[in-house]
Amino acid sequence: MYDPTHLRTFLSVAQTLSFTQAARRLGLRQSTVSQHVRRLEDATGRQLFTRDTHSVELTEDGEAMLGFARRILAVHEQATQFFTGTRLRGRLRFGASEDFVLTRLPEILERFRHEHPEVDLELTVELSGTLHEQLAAGKLDLVLAKRRPEDPRADPHRLVWRDELVWIGAQGLRPDPNRPVPLIVYPPPGITRDLALRALERQGRQWRIVCTSGSLNGLLAAARAGLGVMVHSRGLIPPGLVRMPERAGLPEPGEVDFVVAHGRHRPSAQGAADALAAAILAGGDRLHRSGRR
Repeated sequence: MYDPTHLRTFLSVAQTLSFTQAARRLGLRQSTVSQHVRRLEDATGRQLFTRDTHSVELTEDGEAMLGFARRILAVHEQATQFFTGTRLRGRLRFGASEDFVLTRLPEILERFRHEHPEVDLELTVELSGTLHEQLAAGKLDLVLAKRRPEDPRADPHRLVWRDELVWIGAQGLRPDPNRPVPLIVYPPPGITRDLALRALERQGRQWRIVCTSGSLNGLLAAARAGLGVMVHSRGLIPPGLVRMPERAGLPEPGEVDFVVAHGRHRPSAQGAADALAAAILAGGDRLHRSGRR
């Protein structure tokens, strides 16, 4: 009744809340994405999205379809693997950025290990910039990390979602506009660090670094203590911290892409890397929907 191709397109739109971004992720034209969603809505007899020129949102029926679509596609993949007799095995070196420490990524990895028990999964948690460097050097096979939308890197990658970057801090914190902005940042080559500093320099705003840590938990401890503010993905704002209001006068830091990027150095890892990338893309909304507006 439900075409797996249409379900995959539906999941991509549901995760990105954008027909344009879903088309980019799937390598399809936007008109094709719209057609797939329309055909799935015809098959269900229900409207799955409300959309206008500015926004796309899931309806109540669309939220219900999320769970069904994941389960249908998971069973479809299991049946394909069973009847083709293919079993993935070998070593897969996977890198995930610090941004996902507090998300439901462990659930996705646990399920992957259950479905592919003969794959030896090695996890590296690092800054996004470091992960991209390690991928290019052949030290990783797949990464889930941030990158700038205009990043010229040529490595094969798929968009998980694009998000707005915002300033966050402790509830009630208001940076003094007459004093340098107290910054909580990752060390170089942190992407959010670079974007925060560039935004403040464009505004001509002075700043001072009050905390540097390569660990997300370290940054959050400083932020929750009220030491300063940090730039973070809007869809991943951690508990205990809030977005700084516009009256704080902080400049917009821009947007960032969350992508899965493939390495090219070990063809033997390609099958496992493709399977894990597909699992991340299928469950991408679990990584950030709870934090979205």
